[in-house]
Amino acid sequence: MTPGYQITVHNSLTTPILLGGAPRIFTILNATFGAAITMGLQSWYALPIFLITQGIMAYLTKKDPYFLQITLRHIKQKDYYGV
Repeated sequence: MTPGYQITVHNSLTTPILLGGAPRIFTILNATFGAAITMGLQSWYALPIFLITQGIMAYLTKKDPYFLQITLRHIKQKDYYGV
């Protein structure tokens, strides 16, 4: 890099998109499944389960914003050494 040359990067390019403190895709899927099971099957006792999973994911995302992406990438990787 040449001296005196700087590039500013906007903060929104480096931070993940969150809804309710959790990654966007997880929140959408969690809300969809929660609404489908709660309203469709009329099992109102399932509603706290989805709220608790949203809270847990928000807690894990607060610790590491890329927690879900890293976990999904880890699951997709193949075992090369068969250990």
